[in-house]
This record gives sequence, C-alpha cells and structure tokens, in this order.
Amino acid sequence: MPGNKFSSERPNEPGVSSGQARVKLHAETDLGPVHLVVADLQRSVEFYRRSIGLGIDKVVGDHAYLTAGGRELLVLNEIPGATKIPRRSGLYHFAILTPSRQALGESLRRLIDTGTEIQGGADHLVSEALYLADPDGNGIEIYRDRPRDEWQYDNGQLKMGTDPLDYKGILDAAGESNGSIAAGTRLGHMHLHVADLDQAVNFYTRVLGFDFIMDYMGSAAFLSAGGYHHHIGLNTWNGIGAPPNPVRAVGLNYFTINLQDEGERTAVVERLEKSGWRYDQQDAGLLVRDPSGNGILLEIAS
Repeated sequence: MPGNKFSSERPNEPGVSSGQARVKLHAETDLGPVHLVVADLQRSVEFYRRSIGLGIDKVVGDHAYLTAGGRELLVLNEIPGATKIPRRSGLYHFAILTPSRQALGESLRRLIDTGTEIQGGADHLVSEALYLADPDGNGIEIYRDRPRDEWQYDNGQLKMGTDPLDYKGILDAAGESNGSIAAGTRLGHMHLHVADLDQAVNFYTRVLGFDFIMDYMGSAAFLSAGGYHHHIGLNTWNGIGAPPNPVRAVGLNYFTINLQDEGERTAVVERLEKSGWRYDQQDAGLLVRDPSGNGILLEIAS
C-alpha cells in the first residue's frame, strides 16, 4: 500500500461503492491456501521453512504443501526454469496474518536471525505489516491486525494509512519461539496486479460478492466481506492493460476463497452463470479466473 491517504468511494462508477452492492458474501468469509509456481521446489521449501517458519505437511512429486499450526497455507508447484515476467497481471503479494503482535515480533526476529531481506514495513492503522519476497520474487506480507475496536473511522468510513512501522516495539513484543510460525496464523488477504481496475472491482463485488471498502487515487482498490479492512487488494501498478502472467512463469497459480455453505456456493454459481462467466468444476471446488486471468478456487469451508 503506497501513500497515506485513501478515499472511501469510487465516484461515477455504478456497482462499485459498498452502498450500491447488490450481493454480499457471508460475514465469516475467509481465504484458504494460495498456490504458487516456483522454479526450484527444494530452495523454496527451505526458504519458507527457515525464514517464514512454515511446516511441511507433505511433498508429492513437484508439489509441496506447507502449513501454519497444522493449517494448510501454501502449496508450491515446481516448474523448473520458470522465471518472473515483469509488467504482468498476477500476484502483488499474499499476506500471512499472524494472531498477535507477539507472533509478528517472533516472525520479525526470525527474519533477522536468518538474514532474510525485509523490503519494508508499514503501520496501516488497522494493522502492522512487514514486506519481503521469496527466492522467485513472489511478494509476501506478514502482518498482525489491531483489534477491531481500535480501528478508526471518519464519517463511518474505515481509515487506513502507511505510517512508519515501530520495528522496536514489535521486536520487544516477541516471545520465545520454537522456530515455527505461531499457531493460528492464516492467509489474511490477497493483493493482485490487474489490467483494468473497474472491471476487476465489478467482478469481485457484483459477481463474487465482496464489499467495496476504499480506493487509492484511482490506481488501487480494497474489498472485503464482513467489514474486514480487506480480503482482496487490486492495483494497476504494473500498467493498465497488463497481460496475464504466463502459465509457466513463477507467480500465482490460484488462491482459495472459502465459501461458508452450499447455499452460498449456489448463489455464487448463479451469479457466475448470469454474468456469463466461465468456471470449471474441480474436485476441490469451482475454479474461475478474474478479468485479468488471476485464478480463484471457490470451495466450501471445511
């Protein structure tokens, strides 16, 4: 999130503001595992184990399944020789949500102790966040939320920003760690490069059912369910009209949205079909791609 001023509205764009939303996802909607393409599976597994503290559930062929506190968080798919292609739609970062400031401090201490480069950090008012990348350049955010009763509002609109991060305070909050990321850690949000912001916002709000939360200078938008600050971030910082990321390039394969029940799944399918949006039935759920080609698996939460 660059900059420090955010607008709560996208004027003159029908179907975008939260007041105009016609459909909504369940308030308890959250995200499941993110699936990434990497060039070297062993290198990536070691990075996520050592620097991030994820556990290794299993490695099956060219796939590795990584966990936080026993909960599947990340699936890596190796394509040898895959490279990062610049100026494409796709992953900006996936965001790992730790359960407390103490846990964030333990993650920060782990990054320092392992000599992992930290690209930046910010206090977003609703959260405190660290930014880095894996060996393939896949963007990662590690953050903790402030309690919702500490979030600030202006005329009913949530306030977010990018104030300097209190690294010392976060480190001071850290407890003893066993080397693993804290139990209760999960995927908090996805932030994506898209080709057209209006098309993307309308897809995620009108078709999938997220609420529009706020706009950043017309180049980024933040969407959520249940009043969260954002489950989905969208931006055009790789250029308006940025083409989809090639299938065999490193980056996002797809991420998971956990639907709450069969009724919600049926409603989403009806909206997809009504809008003429193609989806594929997979064993795990419905696989769909947003207008910029970013893959999304819609599955019922277990």
